[in-house]
Amino acid sequence: MEKYVCAVDVGTGSARAGIFDRSGKVFGRAEHPILMHRPKADHAEHDSEDIWQAACHAVRNALAKAGVAKDSVAGISFDATCSIVVRGTDGGQVSVSSTGETRWDTIVWLDHRALAEADECTESGHRVLDYLGGVMSPEMATPKLMWLKRRLPESWNKAGYMFDLADYLTYRASGSTARSQCTLTCKWTYLAHESPGWQGDFFARVGLEDIIERGGLPSKANAVGSDLGPLTRQAAAELGLTEQCRVATGVIDAYAGALGTLGGFAGEPAELNRHLALIAGTSSCVMAMSPDERPFAGGWGPYYGAALPGCWIAEGGQSATGALLDHVIRLHGAGGEPTPDRHREIAERIMALRAEEGLDLAGRLHVLPDFHGNRSPLADPHALGVVSGLTLDASFDSLCRLYWRTAVGIALGVRHILDTLNAGGFVIDTLHVTGGHTKNPLLMELYADAVGCMVVEPLADEAVLTGTAALAATGAGLYPDLAGACAGMRQPVRERRPNPAARARFDRDYRIFLEMHRQRRALDEIA
Repeated sequence: MEKYVCAVDVGTGSARAGIFDRSGKVFGRAEHPILMHRPKADHAEHDSEDIWQAACHAVRNALAKAGVAKDSVAGISFDATCSIVVRGTDGGQVSVSSTGETRWDTIVWLDHRALAEADECTESGHRVLDYLGGVMSPEMATPKLMWLKRRLPESWNKAGYMFDLADYLTYRASGSTARSQCTLTCKWTYLAHESPGWQGDFFARVGLEDIIERGGLPSKANAVGSDLGPLTRQAAAELGLTEQCRVATGVIDAYAGALGTLGGFAGEPAELNRHLALIAGTSSCVMAMSPDERPFAGGWGPYYGAALPGCWIAEGGQSATGALLDHVIRLHGAGGEPTPDRHREIAERIMALRAEEGLDLAGRLHVLPDFHGNRSPLADPHALGVVSGLTLDASFDSLCRLYWRTAVGIALGVRHILDTLNAGGFVIDTLHVTGGHTKNPLLMELYADAVGCMVVEPLADEAVLTGTAALAATGAGLYPDLAGACAGMRQPVRERRPNPAARARFDRDYRIFLEMHRQRRALDEIA
């Protein structure tokens, strides 16, 4: 019987599932929305039961679309955002919400409620910060859990398990409370290259000396793609699969994208140095792999074994990219709701305006895209966005000009990260783009022309699901190791080369972009 695997990707707004064969071909795909609760500014919460049910819906529908027998699905794995799920000692939900509602038991990755706690972690000067670009982000687990312990002590005292979302999903699937080397290393200050990996003195310094007990955290993390055992009877019934299906240790969603784009180069260390993964949707993550440890200023990592066993991976990112373009549409008087149709109308009008005015369209309008802080390379969650060059024009065309120049700013932010990586020993000249931005023709053009890279785009944009499918195939024993699974399931791509005629325009924009960073710092010092 032909064997298949199931990959589940839980993003910010939905759960997706895909059924893949051993070669990486997708046979069925489905998606189901998930809820988000925003009780206050900078607070964002999920209901983990809602997430699990959304994953189950997506898997059952993907299986039906694939038209394959459920007993032919040999393995399943999960990737998810780096959100935090809190469960009681009995496994029940524990509120993380200022409202006290039990159902809201998950702090979403983008939640910035713990800015003050993140600053405290940074001020500690502890060496765990050496693997976080020197600065603790409010998107990491530690400051969020500090907030929980201080602001909701009753919830803290009820807690028996704290999971990164991918680990919660493998727990629901297999019953195993094991944690992924990816999640713990990237978001929970676990140092996978050391023994012991947990740094107890750091937790004591920030008031989380009981986190191991309260979180039900293991002393050692599990290698990504490792077998956690079969689906439980209940999980198999809810997912529409069988108890013979093996569950593989999962990863954070961006790392699944890195596996789906860069994992195929695992056996070619020289090639790894040239390639950068850009997983771009609501926010953007950039991922660079290397056979040796390469820290870079303002980046997260390098993390050992967080994607491929034996490899280091460094992560940079932009906290708001797709979300920023949505925000620009909502903000402008001619904008309205940022629906896919509205984005398409704006992009089409920008193309028409550029046909008249060329690359100099709105050339005196400049945008620093740090509306939700600068994750990389500045590692400054307090950074603010800047727009220079506005007029009184409130027409639809003025919205299009602002949208275009915001897109330019987003691309220049990627160039800023790439330049920092290359200063640290990489020689990156190829950008692998996956995620929602592949549907935006302006951004795809700018990633080549403004960043100055060869852009590689999957023909079917399934890199995140493909990376997770490789985990499932490894856990199910369809491949001897994860590197082999990534190579065997590599997807076909198309390439876009930068336009040489655009180089001078965007080099000038980049000089202005860097100068705006300098001027913002100067204004902040005065203020």
